[in-house]
Amino acid sequence: MPIRAVLWDIDDTIFDYSTASRSGMRTHLGLEGLPGAYDCVERALDRWDEVTAFHWARFAAGEIDWHGQRRDRVRAFVGEQVSDETADAWFDRHIAHYEAAWSLFPDALPVLDLLADDYRHAILSNSSLPNQERKLKILGVRDRFEALLCAAELGIAKPEAAAFHAGCEALGLPPEEVAYVGDQPDIDARGAVEAGLKGVWLDRSGTGGRPELVRITGLDQLPDLLRLDTRFGAPDTFG
Repeated sequence: MPIRAVLWDIDDTIFDYSTASRSGMRTHLGLEGLPGAYDCVERALDRWDEVTAFHWARFAAGEIDWHGQRRDRVRAFVGEQVSDETADAWFDRHIAHYEAAWSLFPDALPVLDLLADDYRHAILSNSSLPNQERKLKILGVRDRFEALLCAAELGIAKPEAAAFHAGCEALGLPPEEVAYVGDQPDIDARGAVEAGLKGVWLDRSGTGGRPELVRITGLDQLPDLLRLDTRFGAPDTFG
């Protein structure tokens, strides 16, 4: 069956989360001061990435709620058992700098424009609805997507098949008519394939090494991939 819709990831797929996160935290630490456990800013930034990944996985697995994962990230990073109020205030100050660095990847809008007439579009994110709704509106692309589904409200997260199926149900399409595009090879691409969708791994860094997956290294390669039905599903063709 031909692909009729694209289900998208947001962070590090159309939105440059990693750059915004490090840039925002760098500014934040310049004002807050470097916690004593770190001898340089770069080491602190790497640690922030580590604690974010760890506690985000706990959130995606349903082990902790949205606010709890934020508070635990702060505590793990600063190395203190601060109160909820102190952790919330610290995180809110960080968020202001993080949001000031928000931007879409340069290839995101051109590809959304190219695909607008031929494919329907929706979002499936392992985040929360208020967070991602606000992000897409600020970035000026919320109206590009028919539906926005997030793990916090669904109660299920990628790579669970039910999460991908919820996205297909929101579009009113069977999984085989939907492509999922995301930056994580297992959570996004492999999860989508196992749920019956056409999974596309957006490997912006050119990591490679997953020949069983359909891989692109930039969104500019996506239109041809979607339209060349005979090649879609051939692993690693577009890397």
